[in-house]
Amino acid sequence: MAAAAAEQRILLSADTDFGELLATSKDETPTVVLFRDRATPADRLQVLLDNLELTSDDLLTGAMVVIGKERIRVRRLPIG
Repeated sequence: MAAAAAEQRILLSADTDFGELLATSKDETPTVVLFRDRATPADRLQVLLDNLELTSDDLLTGAMVVIGKERIRVRRLPIG
């Protein structure tokens, strides 16, 4: 996560540990997109692309974006 923050990258993951690490760190970066489904990588990419306009400001400023089957939740960083 430190490398992603230093390089201003966005992490894409299905590992919920990233959310916990981000919440306890109190950091403002990196943005993490967490996929909470069992979709294929191609399907996940399509959902992300379909919602890019909706989430672009959050992705650029630091957020935890959780993409599930039914909804997308966004929490700006730092959490808590």
